[in-house]
Amino acid sequence: MDETPLLKIKHIEEQFVDKIADNMHTYGVSTTVGRVLGIIYMNRKAMTLDELSKETGMSKTRMSQVVREMVDLNIAEKVFEKGIRKDLYNVEQDYYQTFISLFTSNWQKAINKNKLFEKKLSAELNKIRAEQEIDEVTEEKINMLLKETKEWLNYYQWLANLVEFFDSGEIFKHVPKP
Repeated sequence: MDETPLLKIKHIEEQFVDKIADNMHTYGVSTTVGRVLGIIYMNRKAMTLDELSKETGMSKTRMSQVVREMVDLNIAEKVFEKGIRKDLYNVEQDYYQTFISLFTSNWQKAINKNKLFEKKLSAELNKIRAEQEIDEVTEEKINMLLKETKEWLNYYQWLANLVEFFDSGEIFKHVPKP
């Protein structure tokens, strides 16, 4: 017996969800996050944790963790709908903006971590120089490492500029959407 058109459509939607999950994995995001993103995307409206739990077969606790991760990645947001007392979550419907959010949120975390790392190393090196008598070889090593941390910082500043290039939408002037 042939499938009804609605069952065929449901199957195609499931293929979309699987492909979105696969794509998210390519971007360094778990397939679980990708599946939930795909489910909300295909639903075309905000969903509650209960609805998502039922749709995925995951516990409400796990679903809460996944949705929190999605919010942290800027690919989902809590929304308000009059008359609904449960938390609702929606996702960006624009593929380009989803990519930019994933790209920039991941890189912004790396930028912040590495700027702190550079600051810490520079402080430690300067402390060694200030508090101890050092020979020429040690001075040379400190200078080399300070130079390296400066280059490190320059790289992460460049990366911050790249993130801003994406966040501002400037990217689309150079690589236009079709």
